[in-house]
Parts: sequence; structure tokens; C-alpha cells
Amino acid sequence: MSESLSVSGRLKSRDLKRLIRMSRTGTVGPTALYYAGLTAPIISASVALLAKDVARSLDWDALSQLMVSANLAAFAGIAWYVIFMRWSSRHRPGRGTESHLDTAVLATPDVLVVCRGAVETRIAWNGVHKASSSNGHLAVFADGADMLIIPDDWFGRDSARCTAFKDYVTAKVCR
Repeated sequence: MSESLSVSGRLKSRDLKRLIRMSRTGTVGPTALYYAGLTAPIISASVALLAKDVARSLDWDALSQLMVSANLAAFAGIAWYVIFMRWSSRHRPGRGTESHLDTAVLATPDVLVVCRGAVETRIAWNGVHKASSSNGHLAVFADGADMLIIPDDWFGRDSARCTAFKDYVTAKVCR
């Protein structure tokens, strides 16, 4: 088949949310585990030791040293939790041009071409490792690039064109 198939449209907010949900592989990544599981106890213990040493140098009694160091360690843990929650907060979808520029996708016999604004990306078919069609969209996964989502509503009411495009892309990826 030597024909080229194309489609264009603009991602809606729900499409962006779907794209982000599909591209994430888990809810807690290695960075979150590192900060929450390793550094928070270290920070709390360090603050506790520091507070106890300062209290000891001031000749406080053992009970006061324990209470002050425990309270400061707890506050340090809470402060770290608040800082960590801010660092790990996820940004809203559509920070780039996905939500306000049209995206044009052209499937040719040799490459998949994605144009958004002044940027054109060409992906050879051997660089596409997966294409899946479900829930009103086609998701294309390429090596070394972000995932591409093509909603069915970009085809309007032309379901035959939508099916032909999905079948063409899926067939090119399966080779």
C-alpha cells in the first residue's frame, strides 16, 4: 500500500488527561520512594541528634534533652513531608502547545509525521514499538519520543476513515 493517510485536530483536556494517564506506569516512582522512604527518616534522626547534642552542651537534664530532640525531629519530619509533597506534585496537563495548537499526523509508507505549530517530527516505522487502539483513541508509542494520542473525534463522523487510519498504523507497527 503506497498511500498516505492523514488526520489533524486539537487535543481537548480529557484527551490530555488520558494521554498522561496512559504514559504513567505507576503512581509512585523511584524518586518518590527515595525521598519519602530514605531521606525523611535520615533528616528526622539528624535533627534529633543535633538537638540532643545542643541540649547536652547547654547542660539540660536528660528528660529535657529527649523531649526537645523528639519534638524538633517530629517538626523536621512534618516540614520535610510538606516540602516533599510540593516537590512531587504533578503539573496540570497541557503545559506545552498540546492544548492550543492543532496537531497534524501523516502516516506514509516510510514514516509517521507529526506536526504541531512550527515543529515537525518524523518517526520511522521501526522506531514505533507499539500502537494500541481503545476507548476512542489510537495511542502510538515511539522509541525516544513522547507518546502520541490520536482521538477518534479528529475524524469527525467518518468512521471508515478512522478505521482505515488505525488499521494502517497498526499494520505498519506490527511489521
